[in-house]
Amino acid sequence: MAKMEKEQARVLSQEMLAAGIYSMWIQTQAADTAKPGQFISMYTTDGSKLLPRPISICEINKEESMLRVVYRIAGQGTKEFSTMQAGDTIEIVGPLGNGFALKEGKNVLIGGGIGIPPMLALAKALKKDVTVVLGYRDSNLFLKEEFEPYAKVVIATDDGSVGTKGNVIDAIREEELEADTLYACGPMPMLRGVKAYAEEKDILAQVSLEEKMACGIGACLGCVCQSKEKDSHSHV
Repeated sequence: MAKMEKEQARVLSQEMLAAGIYSMWIQTQAADTAKPGQFISMYTTDGSKLLPRPISICEINKEESMLRVVYRIAGQGTKEFSTMQAGDTIEIVGPLGNGFALKEGKNVLIGGGIGIPPMLALAKALKKDVTVVLGYRDSNLFLKEEFEPYAKVVIATDDGSVGTKGNVIDAIREEELEADTLYACGPMPMLRGVKAYAEEKDILAQVSLEEKMACGIGACLGCVCQSKEKDSHSHV
């Protein structure tokens, strides 16, 4: 297991994309080795909050050692992050997680809610034959326009205000999308739907599991998910 050390990253910019959803660019050495689908752990300055907050990587700029994270305020930790401004520093560890394995052929990227941001880094990395299916609650389509230079964009909304009324699988069926590989990040019910669809269509699928983290490196096993095969590290 790679040794991970805390780093003081510098906040370059911050903006609110939608109600409760923020975008932050930071300067960090983690950008040098980061891959689409990975995340960083971000620490608050509150000593009573020992555990970091895992935040997925939205964009990677290796040339300038910059990472972008897009996150939703979910508690006091992320609320603190939202108050940070350019010039502030934030303690982080990363990059963490396995990331996606890039495949040739037709790629369909599926993001739901706050699982949408990591799909942007992936769309930029894949470069061609990319369709992205984004699932939102309503017409508040954060990041949608930023995907458009890199992929065909398909929208599903719970309330039917934009695109397909329903979930991402409903949109895939309605648009009759074909794929060699599916990549997905989002809430667990959505990922179960992606898994079932991939099995039905005999398509390779890679899913990024958004779990509550403690250490972020697999040592404490707090984020373990059961799989069909026994994992050599966790023995689950």
